[in-house]
Amino acid sequence: MSPTDEGFDQQSQNNWKGVFSISSYTQYFDVDTDVVVNRLISSFYPAGGDFFNKIGANPDLYGLIWITTTLVFMLAAFGNCATYLIQKRTDRTTSWSFDVGYVNAAACGIYGYSLVVPVAFYFLLRYLGSNASLVRFLCMWGYSLSIFIPTAFLLLIPVEILRWIIILIAGTASSCFVTLNLTSYIGGSNDLRMMMIAAFLLQMALAIFIKAWFFP
Repeated sequence: MSPTDEGFDQQSQNNWKGVFSISSYTQYFDVDTDVVVNRLISSFYPAGGDFFNKIGANPDLYGLIWITTTLVFMLAAFGNCATYLIQKRTDRTTSWSFDVGYVNAAACGIYGYSLVVPVAFYFLLRYLGSNASLVRFLCMWGYSLSIFIPTAFLLLIPVEILRWIIILIAGTASSCFVTLNLTSYIGGSNDLRMMMIAAFLLQMALAIFIKAWFFP
């Protein structure tokens, strides 16, 4: 084996070791509260489409973990609260019990979505020749879910048509946030444009899932 091959193998081993090293990820949690708050505010105003410019070379994973975990517990709690209110309005004699299945559904749905979707888009865009960044995608998709936290509280309103209006507005805002920020990685090819449409539809599908599963 030539020295060049040995050096390449050693570099590959070091790269893979970094993937499984906790110290490799500490830089993505070294973020101030003010920075997180500013990024949260940016996620509520999707029209700018400049989220990647705002995070610059300092994407964080703190927002991803904090937002998804908060959303999981809020969906489980408020989803159960919604079923309790509906049951008490329709039948006051039947006893009510906390549905633990909401916790499992929220954890699988939110954690799974926030990890699988950005990873899938990262590999697809890399395959299509775009210079995508996995950490930046995880950061952006994590903050895109922040709007569903106050939405979960508003979905306790016992008016079905109003619930649908609220979730569709939140879903549209979240979808626009993701789609507009993906434009910096997407050129003019039809394949890349289709990925923007797919990203929009996936965010809307998540919004409908939240409404249909936890606030039926």
